[in-house]
Amino acid sequence: MPRFIGLDEMEDLLATSAQVVEVLPESQYQEKHLPGAMNIDLEDFSDESLSRLEKDKPVVVYCWDFQ
Repeated sequence: MPRFIGLDEMEDLLATSAQVVEVLPESQYQEKHLPGAMNIDLEDFSDESLSRLEKDKPVVVYCWDFQ
């Protein structure tokens, strides 16, 4: 179930091998992204793109629009 989390909880999730997904367009992701984050463009959410995620690990979705 999606929900907002704070920095402390994000740090805890990352310490337990959570997956970080940035939902930026590819060009923005290539310009700058969080270390270790994978890119799934928000415009491209599909069964195929989501199949890259490991089903047994938490997922943190992150977006930073710096334009």
